Amino acid sequence: MFNIGDRIVHPMHGAGVIESIEEKEVLGQRQSYYIMKMPIGNLKVMIPTKNIQDIGIREVVTLRDADRVFEELTGYTDNKKNSWSKRYRENLDKIRGGDVFEVAEVVKALMIRDKEKGLSTGEKKMLNSAKQILISELVLAKGVNPIDIEQRIDAFLK
Repeated sequence: MFNIGDRIVHPMHGAGVIESIEEKEVLGQRQSYYIMKMPIGNLKVMIPTKNIQDIGIREVVTLRDADRVFEELTGYTDNKKNSWSKRYRENLDKIRGGDVFEVAEVVKALMIRDKEKGLSTGEKKMLNSAKQILISELVLAKGVNPIDIEQRIDAFLK
């Protein structure tokens, strides 16, 4: 169970801070929700408290792990020659898994592929989404602004 003020990560939305825990009625059912405020934009996400394990909600990584993410961005990437649909499914599974290192791997692979061959519309959307998920977590882990994190990611991948 998390508390107000905790920094958490939703695999498909990114990281945020629990702003409140509220009882709400949704589709005729009353249950408890975490209200998570995202550091980027003015987005708030309602997460059912009873489903956090199923969804894959976890705490934001430590400062040390955040630094390791940047190290991983500089390592070798095997940009496989799989079909578009297979790559897309594999990358989506990595994002849904919620592991910050796998999300960074997806960002790195897609940015490199974009430079080398270009991306399909679906992969461009996936890159944007994965990058925002990664940035949101690194912002909370390192305590810096989103622009600095994005510039740092871009610099590692140039």
